[in-house]
Amino acid sequence: MLSPPAPAAHILAFAQTLDGGGVEKTLLRLAGAWTQQGRRVTLVVGDVAGPLARDIPAGVEVRMVGTKTMIGMSAIAALTQEIDPDVLFCPGNHYTALAAWTRLRLGTHCPPIVAKVSNALVRRDHNAPVAAAYRTWLKWHPSFVDRLVAMSPAMADEASVMMRIARDRISVIPNPPPHAATHGAIPGAVPAIPSGRFLLGVGRLAPQKRWDRLIDAFAHIDQRDVSLMILGEGSERATIEARVAAHGLDRRVILPGHVADPTPTIARATALALVSDFEGVPGVLRESLAVGTPVVATDSSVAVREIVTSAAVGSVVQPGDAAGLVAALEHWLEPGRSRPNPVPQPGENAAAAYLDLFDQAVLERRFERRIEQGLSRPA
Repeated sequence: MLSPPAPAAHILAFAQTLDGGGVEKTLLRLAGAWTQQGRRVTLVVGDVAGPLARDIPAGVEVRMVGTKTMIGMSAIAALTQEIDPDVLFCPGNHYTALAAWTRLRLGTHCPPIVAKVSNALVRRDHNAPVAAAYRTWLKWHPSFVDRLVAMSPAMADEASVMMRIARDRISVIPNPPPHAATHGAIPGAVPAIPSGRFLLGVGRLAPQKRWDRLIDAFAHIDQRDVSLMILGEGSERATIEARVAAHGLDRRVILPGHVADPTPTIARATALALVSDFEGVPGVLRESLAVGTPVVATDSSVAVREIVTSAAVGSVVQPGDAAGLVAALEHWLEPGRSRPNPVPQPGENAAAAYLDLFDQAVLERRFERRIEQGLSRPA
């Protein structure tokens, strides 16, 4: 006897670009697992060029709608109506405007929407007017998001307050941990690892990551035998290179670009630094602690202290504390400093947890429609 199809048999998800962001990396890992579990996955992207293009899992259908800088909002709604997926998944905060527009255009014909909180909802980079507008936007989310996913309990609590979404509509699902890359000898899969001690940063070369802050701190570190490597690519490369040159650090700072699998480099690093203004649940911190590499992080998210749970595994400093950042880096770069024991990562069952949530959202929508149809019938 054939088994009935799962309620969420067809999943539609968005990705603006495949340039190497953590949100998109995670989405591709999840999409691959969903297809392996028999679900149909359609991925809508603005542009398919980028280093993550080779990571698109087999079996995932890709539709390009828009450009590298913008996904076509009207086209998304039209495509959703055309292919009629069972559920729509927004993999990050910055994609929810697309979901809102799709719900507005399709009304009751829009599939249930599940959205993930990928970045902090309290943003230090916003001035007062922008922060007020952003808070208002967040409060609109219950009108178009059926279910919300947070990657940690603290982020779920923050989302409930900032978005005014009932806590029972928020599920906590950690991101799936990355597995060893299977790219073989693809250029960029693993960079040349420095022979001596080195400090490591991993992430897009984007304003949010504040690599300028790390370079400034590194310039004040007395240990001249230590180098700094930053893995990632992005719009801030020229600015970062200029800052490196201004400090006279050209021979000590290495910028190899995007790397398919940073894990071997993380494991060899003396310490890892993440100095962003804001983050969601920084996966790179978990990846680092999983291989026993200590971390230095700014307090960029409510989730940071959920990951860096004690001074034995790393240090957390305030984003504006330049002296504190230098001191923390000096502490972990001290010769002979013992490394922490590896900390297992959560999220091994993340893909299955998402599918359970998608199925539940679809079944809830079907039940609501039955109720509405029953109420609309004449007595």
